[in-house]
Amino acid sequence: MARIVRRTAMEPSSVMIDGKEQWLCRCGLSRNQPFCDGSHKMTRGEASDKLYWYDDGGERHEVAEHFPDIRSA
Repeated sequence: MARIVRRTAMEPSSVMIDGKEQWLCRCGLSRNQPFCDGSHKMTRGEASDKLYWYDDGGERHEVAEHFPDIRSA
């Protein structure tokens, strides 16, 4: 399912769970939430002043409309 994702951190966070290192998604694109599946690699090259959405195939599309409530200033 396509969804709009606000540009946030582009790398996962490392945390220890039961003595094992786990990586938590921070890009919003992982299909294995809350864990990272490497989808953040698709965000390389995003402009910080633009809003994008990704289709099921992982292709990036720029959103033409203005969404002031979700864009960073």
